[in-house]
Amino acid sequence: MASTARHIAWFSEIEKEDVPLVGGKGANLGEMTNAGFPVPPGFVVTANAYYDFIKENNLSVKIDHLIRSANFERPDSLAQVSKHIKEIIKKGKIPEVLIEEILSSYKKLSKTTDFSLVAVRSSATAEDLKNASFAGQQETYLNVKGDSVLLEKIKDGWASLYDARAIFYRHQEHYDHKKVGIALVVQKMIESEKSGIMFTIDPVTNDKTKIVIEAIFGLGELIVGGIENPDHYEVSKDKLDIVFKSFSEQKKKMVKSETSNKLVKLSKSEGSKQKITDSQIKKLAEIGKALEHHYYFPQDIEWAVENDEIFIVQTRSVTTTKVEKSKEKNLETEKNTKLDASTLILEGDPASPGIASGPVKVIMSAKEIGKVLPGDVLVAPQTNPDYVPAMKKAVAIVTDKGGRTSHAAIVSRELGIPAVVGSEKATKLLKTGNVVTVDGTKGQIHKGGFDHVVKNAEITDKSQFVKTATKVYVNLAEPELADRVAQRNADGVGLLRAEFMMAGIGVHPKKLIRDGKKQVFIDKLAEDLAKFCKAFNPRPVVYRASDFKTNEYRNLVGGKDFEPVEPNPMLGYRGAFRYIHDPEVFELEIEAIKKVRNKYGLKNLWLMLPFVRTVKELEEVKKELAASGLHRSPTFKLWMMVEIPSNVILLDKFIEQGIDGVSIGTNDLTMLILGTDRDNDEVAPEFNEQNEAVLWALEKVVKTAGKYNITASVCGQAASTYPELVKNLVKWGVTSVSVSPDTIDNTRKLISTFEKELLNK
Repeated sequence: MASTARHIAWFSEIEKEDVPLVGGKGANLGEMTNAGFPVPPGFVVTANAYYDFIKENNLSVKIDHLIRSANFERPDSLAQVSKHIKEIIKKGKIPEVLIEEILSSYKKLSKTTDFSLVAVRSSATAEDLKNASFAGQQETYLNVKGDSVLLEKIKDGWASLYDARAIFYRHQEHYDHKKVGIALVVQKMIESEKSGIMFTIDPVTNDKTKIVIEAIFGLGELIVGGIENPDHYEVSKDKLDIVFKSFSEQKKKMVKSETSNKLVKLSKSEGSKQKITDSQIKKLAEIGKALEHHYYFPQDIEWAVENDEIFIVQTRSVTTTKVEKSKEKNLETEKNTKLDASTLILEGDPASPGIASGPVKVIMSAKEIGKVLPGDVLVAPQTNPDYVPAMKKAVAIVTDKGGRTSHAAIVSRELGIPAVVGSEKATKLLKTGNVVTVDGTKGQIHKGGFDHVVKNAEITDKSQFVKTATKVYVNLAEPELADRVAQRNADGVGLLRAEFMMAGIGVHPKKLIRDGKKQVFIDKLAEDLAKFCKAFNPRPVVYRASDFKTNEYRNLVGGKDFEPVEPNPMLGYRGAFRYIHDPEVFELEIEAIKKVRNKYGLKNLWLMLPFVRTVKELEEVKKELAASGLHRSPTFKLWMMVEIPSNVILLDKFIEQGIDGVSIGTNDLTMLILGTDRDNDEVAPEFNEQNEAVLWALEKVVKTAGKYNITASVCGQAASTYPELVKNLVKWGVTSVSVSPDTIDNTRKLISTFEKELLNK
């Protein structure tokens, strides 16, 4: 770990826990360097240097005053405030001692008397901690050469912390502007002959068996910004075989020209060639697979090729991937067939799944984002972070340029709205005011609106909702989706995952406890929980207490200090066992629940306990709840997950210990009954939620719960994937199912049909 007092930290001195000092980007570059990945060498001008610069020039009060004067509803006001703040930063004087440290490090990196070309990349200390798509709010400067030029770019980088888009983002996320610093990565410039982005999971379908690579000729700015449509390659993760290739015609590439960049036109024959060789595709996939293994999470990776050598210039975990979106391919496809082929007016690349209708709003630059209104379909040549305020209002996104790894695609998936990219002519064919339907799963735009398409639109006429005796709950994780999903035909939240909210806090809770900041955790978790409870009130919100495995906990800042390395985290230190043997974090969760229920008055928040191995564990956890003042009542129900064979075998005894309901987690239960791991390519084919042994367990749990007159729910993906299983669950007496947002309506219709069949028998 780099010294917290330093102004300069070399990659070799940095670990991923050093985010407060070197920012998210710097921490990852250091982590990869030390793990032996091919990272171009460099150092970081730390956040301490920025803070000292601000203090030396007495800028803090001035910046605070200017921000307070901003009208966050008006882009022009933000732009004006941003301009003034950046001006005073650029006019500031860098302390002499800091100048000496920076230039000395620059000479060391150059290794010659002549200064090397470097890239200067921003690395904000609040970056990459929550919403991956909104990272990168600040600037990157390429082809920087010379001591005076480097110092100028350092100040420009500090000033970029107050770009209008960055100010808006921090305001939206309730970050304290004064507490967000910025570090600057100074890295040897790679003169990319080819470059691109790689995901170790299919970013559209969330297929974990694939690695997706997109590539262009030249520097990577044109692919990240979605300015050029890239080649698209797919590789099987297990055998590293290339399973799909699609080539796009690249019309221009960006190349280095002395100390700047220039665009070079490509002929049709040049631009249509395969961008990287098959051997490079496989080598990249091999590196991507290794990075995923190192970080324990699917990765979003930026790469470059110089002199046929591959370099990794950035990676970050895809922790916010909305896995729920593509679990139900068959039902989604069935829904899509309702779109009349005769209404198809334009096609592009599918970038974010789902269907939404709305009036078109064509904007040609970020200066026009004020024109976009809630419910519009945003149509643009491409997007960048300046577009985010408008993207948050839109129900769908369509762009002329870009691939599935472009800014527009990534942000749309983060926001949970459909997107089609690389359509080539959307801004020409689609006219502002015309109503269209965007099918992000198929990459199609249809003329007109469709009343049956309700995925992303608010529903005002709830009288049209299908009603069933069996409740249909929804699985959720992201607070930003609460209001929108609450408009759907759901009876409440049957599974509210803690892990996404805790990952959003970004720091291991025990580190916060150690640092005397446990109230930060309680307040932030309570704030997120309240968003769900307010949106769904008076419908219940069933919060599943944290079930991070040790490898996932270690990925949080400070995690290495508190988490053991386990050979099999799935069967390790997790769930109720953790609450009993190390109760500090669970106590924080309890305090957050009490704050929501008692201070905010939201009595629709319930609790569900995950991975309870023994009856004794349930007894001990209930004692902890009672000691904290949380008791079962008509407004506070206590559920237990059924996901371990012991839960099924001893269910009578678990129920007699005192619970109000059970919820079957079909994913873990299936793996543990069949002794297989669905994430292990070697044995994944054996994962089958319709296996006879699994069905026996489901029937036993539902009927046993009925015998004791407690509720029985199913919250795994099986409830929305297999119609025949849903039919059996209804027949056995299940009281509810909890499904992903995309499948609420289809699941409700299936249940309605089966309930009517049972009544007519």
